Amino acid sequence: MSDRILVVDDDPEIRDFVKTNLEEEGFEIEVAGSGREALELAAERPPALVLLDVMMPGMDGLTTLRHLRNDVPTANIPVVMLTAKPQAAERVKGLDLGADDYITKPFEIEELVARVRSVIRRAQHMRDLSPLTGLPGNYRITTELENRVRDGGQFAVVYGDLDNFKAFNDTYGFMRGDAVIKFTAETLVQIAQEVVGDGVFIGHLGGDDFVVIFDPEHIEPFCEAVIKHFDDGILEFYDTTDALQGHIEVTDRLGENQTFPISSISMGVATNRQRELHSEWEVSAIATEMKEFAKREPGSVYAVDQRT
Repeated sequence: MSDRILVVDDDPEIRDFVKTNLEEEGFEIEVAGSGREALELAAERPPALVLLDVMMPGMDGLTTLRHLRNDVPTANIPVVMLTAKPQAAERVKGLDLGADDYITKPFEIEELVARVRSVIRRAQHMRDLSPLTGLPGNYRITTELENRVRDGGQFAVVYGDLDNFKAFNDTYGFMRGDAVIKFTAETLVQIAQEVVGDGVFIGHLGGDDFVVIFDPEHIEPFCEAVIKHFDDGILEFYDTTDALQGHIEVTDRLGENQTFPISSISMGVATNRQRELHSEWEVSAIATEMKEFAKREPGSVYAVDQRT
């Protein structure tokens, strides 16, 4: 499916010129002749990008941009401004209002296409990053797995999540829970840099679930280093009394007290080091299976699929 672009300009010749050339590049184009029309169209069916002229009668481009940014359905749509004014002050004004890029008229169509593609690509990339950890999300993880399977080289997939994290979150609140999630992400990134180096991919599935993909020769040193770093740091997030006694006490809905150990990390590893893996679905299933196997043991544990 092609990306849909809303072209906003009061000059019909410019609208037609831009529409024709962008359609030849595979984009789906919708046009508006005024700021008000643009706001209606964008709210009704948000496009992948708005190409917005600055100088328009009535509602000008900067006012239109301000409305786009203040309306929830359109607040995050990328906007590229078209301007006949090359002055820096004009650009600064638009950037302050949330414009993603500027193109000065007259422009070469090649530059327009390149900037449009760049802004859309950057926006798609940012949408797939976890706002909490800054790590790639599900779409990028799936794409990375597909590429690794298709390329046919050896790889390992570590699927990790935290044990007893819900009890921690319920006891201390979501803000301290978020701090633990960020600590886990930072642990994975630091150990990956120290142990693996280049060629590693780290993704955040959401919640307390993470995926790390790298060359299988690093499985054991990576997992062991992650466990040591995690176990050394996790106690800092507990109240002193809970940390000293090695558990937290939670009263359930029936009024009964339950104890939960200090949070730990369990990791399951799928690898094609000893057998062929045919799809990202198979990789995911094996890593999940091994993670559940690891969770049967107390504390921080990793389990590697050794089947041939």
